[in-house]
Amino acid sequence: MNKLTEKDNSLEELIAEHQPRLKAFIRKRVSNKEDAEDILQDVFYQLVKTIESTFNPIEQVTAWLYRVARNTIINKSKKMQEEELPTLAYDNILNDFSEVLFSDAAPTPETEYMRSLVWQELETALVELPPEQREAFELMELEGLSAKEVSNATGIPVNTLLSRKHYAVIHLRKRLKGLYSDLLNY
Repeated sequence: MNKLTEKDNSLEELIAEHQPRLKAFIRKRVSNKEDAEDILQDVFYQLVKTIESTFNPIEQVTAWLYRVARNTIINKSKKMQEEELPTLAYDNILNDFSEVLFSDAAPTPETEYMRSLVWQELETALVELPPEQREAFELMELEGLSAKEVSNATGIPVNTLLSRKHYAVIHLRKRLKGLYSDLLNY
């Protein structure tokens, strides 16, 4: 089947025709059976969505399905790698540092020293960030503004701000990991 138009087989027949080979293609590239099933469903969902929303027929259905499957596998793999990063042993670095930096408890000489070390490292790490990531992090984390407040003030969409802050947090976790280890072993 090369061209999908209104005259061609029904969508159910199209799915039935391509499902076994497409499923095998995905299973060879994905280690988890449930993930492979999810990807297969996503591919056919994209097919239905494309058919319903476009006036131009898909010229090469088989090639289109495999391209969408390959791209979905790649995207899922990237997303899984991003999700795995925060589960490191140092996941609470920024939370622990914020307790040191913003604690209301009476400071001891040790906590004052730790505060100065943390602030110095944090400032150095913030300077390394791209300006838009630094601004998003500082406004939302250090100034305590919500993403919506920052969005209203700057005109930057909330999702963009959250993405910038996310990348800033990833960088700061990596950058402050050494200091965190040093303070734990102090």
